[in-house]
Amino acid sequence: METKYIFVTGGVVSSLGKGIISASVAKLLQARGYNVTIQKFDPYINVDPGTLNPYEHGECYVTVDGHEADLDLGHYERFLNVQTTRANNITTGRIYQNVINKERRGDYLGKTVQIIPHITDEIKRNVKLLGTKKQFDFVITEIGGTVGDIESLPYLESVRQLRWEMGKNCLCIHLTYVPYIAAAKELKSKPTQHSVKQLQEVGIQPDILVLRTEHEISADVRKKVALFCNVDPAAVVQSIDVPSIYEVPLNMQKQHLDEIVLKKMGMPVGPTPEMKPWKSFLERMKNATETVHIGLVGKYVELPDAYKSINESLFQAATYNDRKLDLHLIHSEKVNDSNVAEWLSGMDGVIIAPGFGQRGIEGKFAALKYTREHDIPTFGICLGMQCMVIEFARNVLGYSDANSTEMEVNVKHNVIDLMESQKSISNMGGTMRLGEYDCILQEDSIPAKAYGTTHIKERHRHRFEFNNEYRDEFEKAGMKCVGENPDTHLVEVVEIPSLKWFVGVQYHPEYGSTVIKPNPLFVDFIKAAIQK
Repeated sequence: METKYIFVTGGVVSSLGKGIISASVAKLLQARGYNVTIQKFDPYINVDPGTLNPYEHGECYVTVDGHEADLDLGHYERFLNVQTTRANNITTGRIYQNVINKERRGDYLGKTVQIIPHITDEIKRNVKLLGTKKQFDFVITEIGGTVGDIESLPYLESVRQLRWEMGKNCLCIHLTYVPYIAAAKELKSKPTQHSVKQLQEVGIQPDILVLRTEHEISADVRKKVALFCNVDPAAVVQSIDVPSIYEVPLNMQKQHLDEIVLKKMGMPVGPTPEMKPWKSFLERMKNATETVHIGLVGKYVELPDAYKSINESLFQAATYNDRKLDLHLIHSEKVNDSNVAEWLSGMDGVIIAPGFGQRGIEGKFAALKYTREHDIPTFGICLGMQCMVIEFARNVLGYSDANSTEMEVNVKHNVIDLMESQKSISNMGGTMRLGEYDCILQEDSIPAKAYGTTHIKERHRHRFEFNNEYRDEFEKAGMKCVGENPDTHLVEVVEIPSLKWFVGVQYHPEYGSTVIKPNPLFVDFIKAAIQK
């Protein structure tokens, strides 16, 4: 069959959940046996979100092929259990960079390079790339930002053109907001009408409206919206607040969103899929009565999306251990040796978060010293693992000045350092180890038992490494290097076997954890926290 293209746009306000709706539509179509992928177009001019501060844009997600991407790709993978790549996330910066490179090469034969057709053609080429490269049945494209933003205009113009070119093989879902005005005690459809009008002004008539709301929208209000927005009444669905994002696909299925899509694209509808594994996960989530208390020590904790993949991985792992997750976000800048017991009291397990830079690092050392000395299950991720190494060097090996050369360039005991091959690279993104790498685990280690294998592949996003010159000293003192890269022998995993569960990983296991297939290390960490 020919590839079908679905565009998801948003209006009124940002953060309505276009990514969750895109992932939910994809999940429902996948459950019907279709091969589905999702891509995100971000209207900002950064080439990728790799250099963006988490305060700007939340977590930076990393794909298997080493692309730094928008956090929505994490939702796509968690919902679909299918890996994404560089092709699944495009920014305006990448589009312009490609066009300028072509112009410099002379590809445009001396023509004046303009937004239409050159920028829009490059956007269209990227939209179709996934459909032509790998034969997907459906490519769902989420357009970042909201209708009416100057930044989004070239994307919307591209969508307008593609709708004419593709006809029946193309469809537009518009997500919009229906606010509840407490003083008037009623829902207001005007913002939605304005949003659709703006979309129509750029030449796009939405086929389906998804109304985001905190209160039930009556059939009358939906009929009114359909009438004023030129949309089939059956194609106006509501996305009401639910306790968990994982309930959204079933909420959409109840309103036949996948059936509406198939009918509008002239495709057979067939029986409604049962989605047994998904429902089983939700049942476990709802039936859990006991709680596991986890402390996450990091420097971006006031920002809900900064550790999005870790939060979701913990939630999935708690669910598969039949527990509710009580996650305490602990600001590492506020933690020190004198108050650490107070901050960590009542925690069944502690995660030391990834990150970059000096800020908040001493608080992580204080937390690690406390959890190590009190045998609390502890999981260090990326910088969290490096902090484990530094804290151990300072307080067990006796190197009081031990540090990473990221924090202190001329430190004498550089237990964490740049690899020789990276020292000459000045471009900030150029020194990163990004994407999926092999790791060989020692047979009797906690991670090997958790994964059920000694050969794993996990994703990376870091610059500094464990300094192998100190390896023997660490091993003799009780911190074992139980995972390494088979090609470079760089240390990937450290563990203190004498403790219940004290593991640090240089990679990011959270990127590969999904609803149907949670990451084994998170599941094992939660299990250890429960046993404590």
